[in-house]
Amino acid sequence: MAGETQGLKPTGGCQCGAVRYALTVSPGGSNICHCRMCQKAGGSPFMAFTGVPANDIVWTRGAPKVFVSSAVAERGFCGDCGTPLTYRPFAHDRIAVTICSLDNPAAFPPTRQLGVESKVAWLDAALALPARPTSDWRKFDDEALASRQHPDRET
Repeated sequence: MAGETQGLKPTGGCQCGAVRYALTVSPGGSNICHCRMCQKAGGSPFMAFTGVPANDIVWTRGAPKVFVSSAVAERGFCGDCGTPLTYRPFAHDRIAVTICSLDNPAAFPPTRQLGVESKVAWLDAALALPARPTSDWRKFDDEALASRQHPDRET
């Protein structure tokens, strides 16, 4: 299935590694959402999600804290580092995970956009700006960087 590595189901987690999860099925219904709630929750122009039935997510390390962001849904996030992890609508037996919290986010590209009425006016222009890799603008050696980010795999 798409997004699986060597027969393993998709896994993911937060930036610090305190919360990790595994999906027991391959997710589907990937989208980006421009709604104002997603903009505020992610601190970005949009959030990207893909979903599974609610019973098909297993928390393998820790558990997310939950914020009831509206009368219709709750959002899960890491209580230690703040990484947004989930969106769960109360009316459906599904849970969405943030695509970029997956260890292999490239395997689940969005297929639609939601909440486009709130799309920030400058987004298309910003994505057309000249692009450079991190190594071109940020000079550091690995030892000086001392990243505290959890690797994109189970540890």
